[in-house]
Formats: sequence, structure tokens, C-alpha cells
Amino acid sequence: MSATKPTRSAGRPGGLTQTTGTRVFAVFNTIFLVVLCVVTLYPFITVLAQSFSSPGAINAGQVNFWPVGFNVDTYDAMLSNETFWRNYGNSVLYTVVGTLIAMVLTTTYAFVLSKPHLKGRKALIGIAVFTMFFNGGLVPNYVLISSLGMKNTIWAIVLPGAISVFNLLVMKSFFESLPKELEEAAQIDGLGWYGIFTRITLPLSKAVIATMVLFYSVAYWNDWFAAFLYLDKSELFPVTLFLRNLIAGASTTASEGAAAAGTTTALVSANIQAVTMILTVIPILCVYPFVQRYFVSGIMLGSVKG
Repeated sequence: MSATKPTRSAGRPGGLTQTTGTRVFAVFNTIFLVVLCVVTLYPFITVLAQSFSSPGAINAGQVNFWPVGFNVDTYDAMLSNETFWRNYGNSVLYTVVGTLIAMVLTTTYAFVLSKPHLKGRKALIGIAVFTMFFNGGLVPNYVLISSLGMKNTIWAIVLPGAISVFNLLVMKSFFESLPKELEEAAQIDGLGWYGIFTRITLPLSKAVIATMVLFYSVAYWNDWFAAFLYLDKSELFPVTLFLRNLIAGASTTASEGAAAAGTTTALVSANIQAVTMILTVIPILCVYPFVQRYFVSGIMLGSVKG
């Protein structure tokens, strides 16, 4: 029996027509991706619809894809809530400062590890990889942060997670993939290692840098547990901890939202969580489209090699 071969056709790019198997695969692949998109978007669309729905409709389970009992009272209440905006500003501050510190430490550490001639290179890599599998634990970390006097400060949020070992190894592999001839030419022209790093390596690493900025920014923006452990003052909370307290039924923030809306805590809590979630994810949704074009190339070019 002879295998079915694609025939040439002038009407298609490359002069090839699709076989039956290729068409079937394309159909199933399209259906699968559509279903995957629906499953992925459904929770977000539901939360968005709930944020514009009446609390009674949400409690009755009537809200799915479309708002029921359209209202924006809770949006008005949250947007006029000083605590929410203060926590929102804290999140912006923690994310910007944390990402800046993380990028400085990760790029410099990865650049050093990418040099095979570095003495002690294997030991430095081993130290970094060791922390991926072992850590001191929750109580020792808490004692360390407290003994260093970082409780109720920004440093308790931005410093403990300043270097992600996964991001470090991805960036190290990316730096290793850059042509060595460029560094040799720069050295001939009189550039030192600092000049090579800032004027040669970093400009050629925009893709992986943008990807790492996205990773770190999302991590810092979504983090609430560190603030939950190390911050005791509500004016220092990030907005994610504000949201966590709402979801957990914390009386302080829920009562503030209820007072701002002029109604009871039970009534407001029905959709105040949805409103807060939508307002919380907006910055990431705005930033991601500008970074997405670097995302795939940054991951593929800097993928961890064996």
C-alpha cells in the first residue's frame, strides 16, 4: 500500500494541498484551543459580571456571563475608599522597588555565572540551586526578618524574594548564548567588564529582561503572604492583602466598604470582592500586552539548558 502524499497546488503557499489528516487535526486543534480559551476566560468574565451585578442576584446564583441588576454603587464605594487607594499605592511601590532590585541582582548575578573562566563559578551556581530545594522554613525566616529590624518596612516585602533562582538560570543561559566575539571585540576596544555588561550585554538582552520584569512584577503584585506575616499596620498593607481580608471576611475592611456604600456588611460583601479583584488585576492586564511580544522569544532563547 502506498502512503497518501500531499499534492501540489498553485493556489496555496508552497504549492501543497492539505491532506484529510491535516484538515482533521486543524479542526480538532481549533476546537481544543477555543474550549481552552473559554475555560480560561470564564472565571474572569464571571467575576467581571458580578462586579456590575446586584448583591441579591449574586447571592441567588443568577450571574454568569452577563451582569444581573446592573449597578456601579460598589465601584463608587471602592473608588472613594481611602484605605483601598492607600493599599493600592503600597502595591505599586512594592512592585516597582522590588522589581528594580530583583532585576539588578538577577542580571548581575547571571552575568557573572555565565563566564566559564570565573573562579568558584560552580560553587556559586550550587549555592543558588541549593535554595531551590531547601530553605530555612517559615519560623526561621520570620525570626530572621524580625531580628534584622525589617518588620513593618518595605524591605520585608521586597528583599526576601529579590532573586528567583529559576529566573536567574534562565537569564544565565541567555547570556551564555550571546556571541563571545562581541565581548572580545569590546575588550580590544578597551571596555572593561562593567562596560561590556552595560553597553553590550544588556542592550542585546531586551527580550529576556522584559520577560523577567513581567515575572517579577506579577510575583510582587500578587504577593500577599509576606505582607500578612511581616506587616502589622494596615496603612502598609498591599492591595492584595486588602483583597485577602475581604475574601476571608475580615471585619475591618469589610466594615469600611459597607460604610462607604451606605449599606450592611453582608450586602456589600456579595460583590465588593468581585469589584476589588477587577481593580486589582487591571495594572497587570495593562502592562502585559506591551511585554507579551518579548515573552516567547525571551523564554525560548533563555531556556535552561542541560
